[in-house]
Amino acid sequence: MNLDFTKLDGLVPTIIQDVDSGDVLMVAFMNDDAWRLTLETGFATFWSRSRKKLWLKGESSGHRLIVKEILTDCDQDAVVLKVQAQGLGVCHLGFKSCFSKTLTNAEWVLTATQTFDPKEVYR
Repeated sequence: MNLDFTKLDGLVPTIIQDVDSGDVLMVAFMNDDAWRLTLETGFATFWSRSRKKLWLKGESSGHRLIVKEILTDCDQDAVVLKVQAQGLGVCHLGFKSCFSKTLTNAEWVLTATQTFDPKEVYR
């Protein structure tokens, strides 16, 4: 169960994927503590690079991620968490997925609809 935390300043890129639809919901980073907490609790926990602290996804919104399956790459320095998302979305801007824009004719076009009002969720 060991991951290689020696690269990227002790962080492992983590892709979050919906277990049912296969949609990529977000990308985050884990350090060793976040990895251990995720395994212990069954809820996705990350290292916030901006806040410099552990971050249980959904701690303020209630939109937690229940881990259903974990995959790693051949070097064990990146992981995919297949999750069941609690709530209406994972994006802090109110979308189901953080990947809500598509490159079209050299411009980013919003191709998703908000699933919740972030002003109501993040008071």
